[in-house]
Amino acid sequence: MAANTQFSIAVHLLAGLGCQPDMEATSSRLAASVNTSPSFLRRTLAKLSKAGLIHTTTGKAGSCRLARKPKDITLLDIYKAVEAPPAFAIHHYQPQNACYVSCNIKAALEFALSKPQQALEASLAGISLGQIIRKLKS
Repeated sequence: MAANTQFSIAVHLLAGLGCQPDMEATSSRLAASVNTSPSFLRRTLAKLSKAGLIHTTTGKAGSCRLARKPKDITLLDIYKAVEAPPAFAIHHYQPQNACYVSCNIKAALEFALSKPQQALEASLAGISLGQIIRKLKS
């Protein structure tokens, strides 16, 4: 199964914008920083814009900048903005009616995995983009 990297790419983008707050960046320039295509990057930027984390301008000279100070953006804000998947995925196989494990495993796993997911989100809520930027500069 391929890993979803949209969260880490979004943090990369926002950190780049936060490191140079007076400069508005184009999607081409940001894509080069992440080493991805501008079209892929624009989908991520659209999600960040919809969440109110960046301001964008469209057109040939379109660019983007942070909508808030880095200290006011948490990693949880970014995680939710890009609709990152849960830390653990539960399979989507059809249950085999003759097997009680098969019939009940999804509910048991949802119960067991809800606490680690909540802990992950609580941890992300305690880390700001500003902290990430400071770590980059250290």
